[in-house]
Amino acid sequence: MSTMRERLEILESRRARSRQMGGPERIERQRAKGKLTARERLELLFDPGTFEEYGMLAGNSGALPSEEERPSPADGVITGVGEVDGRPVCGALYDFTVFGGSIGEVGERKVARLRDIALKDRLPMVWLVDSGGARIDASGGVDPKRIASFADTGYLFREEVVMSGVIPLVSAMLGPGAAGTAYIPGLADFVPMAKGTSSMAIGGPYLVESTVGEKVSEEDLGGSKIHNEISGVADAEFPDDRSCIAAVREYLGFFPSHCEELPPKRPCADAITRGDESLLTVVPDNPKRAYDMHKVIEAIADDRRFFPMKPKWARNIITGLARVDGRPVGIVASNPMFYGGVLDVNASDKAARFINLCDAFNLPLVFLVDVPGFMVGTKVEQAGIIRHGAKMLFAVASATVPKITVVVRKAYGAGYYVMCGRAYEPDLLVAWPTAEIGLMGPEGLVSIGARKLLEAQESPEDRARLKAEIAEQLRPHIDIFRAGAMALVDDIIDPRETRRVIARALKRTERKRVERPRKRREVTPV
Repeated sequence: MSTMRERLEILESRRARSRQMGGPERIERQRAKGKLTARERLELLFDPGTFEEYGMLAGNSGALPSEEERPSPADGVITGVGEVDGRPVCGALYDFTVFGGSIGEVGERKVARLRDIALKDRLPMVWLVDSGGARIDASGGVDPKRIASFADTGYLFREEVVMSGVIPLVSAMLGPGAAGTAYIPGLADFVPMAKGTSSMAIGGPYLVESTVGEKVSEEDLGGSKIHNEISGVADAEFPDDRSCIAAVREYLGFFPSHCEELPPKRPCADAITRGDESLLTVVPDNPKRAYDMHKVIEAIADDRRFFPMKPKWARNIITGLARVDGRPVGIVASNPMFYGGVLDVNASDKAARFINLCDAFNLPLVFLVDVPGFMVGTKVEQAGIIRHGAKMLFAVASATVPKITVVVRKAYGAGYYVMCGRAYEPDLLVAWPTAEIGLMGPEGLVSIGARKLLEAQESPEDRARLKAEIAEQLRPHIDIFRAGAMALVDDIIDPRETRRVIARALKRTERKRVERPRKRREVTPV
């Protein structure tokens, strides 16, 4: 019978074995790719000395170290609870040095345990993904029994759906995420990617080639550029592991630990009365000229700090996080620099998802409006602009968090509706003196209402001249002072007052409650 001290020595040796991960050779390979190890990432994610690891002694198929043909420290995934800025957070960190970070039977049991803890204790859940997907067989062969048993592990995605909207879900891509590990980010709230080292794909390059005969690299199939600029699956791209993990920590700081809490308010040394003189000139006098809406966002935000979401995808609309007087807010802003800020299929999806995220976790929404409406034409109609635009309509109409709308310049047609126009229950609706609110712009009104008169003109030059003349006659009817006279806005404000006005509205609406008719669930357009 071993003594306590002897048993403790065995315990420590097995812990030390687990800390070695896949061993020096595999660790060196990991670093040669520009990636940190799972345990180095752990130190960056959590506050120093706060991480409590669960399942450290786990191994492949539950075998003891002496029984293993091939060692599997922690079975390829580190799980536990630590603190981020003093708040408990659950973390699952896949270790590529152990069987390529693949999902093994025991490793998944550990992560399932952690998901259960996260949901019951109402703690945010963070995955750091660096995984080849499902582990078919540790020895390199194909075991039919294991394939059949893995088919029953899809509950991990069902459980993630149950967690969605209850606790914040973050999936940082620091390496590959193939097959099963591609759906973890697919269901998460925030998906940052490390540039050049991370990827996501339902099937990796070998499976793609064997299935459809297409030869493609991992980067071209599902690298960070693909998912940040083309597919829109990812939310941000960062140069390396360190900056990606730092972004995860910053992101969590905007959110409560669960949906029944208010977002964490921080002390703010940036006065809400700070007036920014640049706002007087940021909007060009020429209504057709573009400008950078980010300058407006930065003037409003505490310390001019803005955390963008999906900044490289659907760039005609801006979504992201900021604080105003210490309170976290979600910002949805038109971007005149791209397509004039017109809304298309991708912009609608981007905004709808972000609005739903903020509504789920009690983050007030601030809309900065300069929208000419929705894109028209055969291309967008065939792509389902009605269906996609309905997603944004649905999201803004369903949102019950405080909603503040600032009309900066144009607010035309259905674009005004989905940017939280008057009919969509804004708790405050204000406009700058440069604003216009109407069914559409004066040029569009002339093109439709005066079509026969324009067609009667002898030359294109005459038509253009007449169109411009009539448009100028109509412009006063959509001028913001007309809307003010009809009490269609709460106020017309000096742009320099925007930060103060928003801060006061946020304070007033902090305990807002909205009662909706009882229903089983919404039937959302998808």
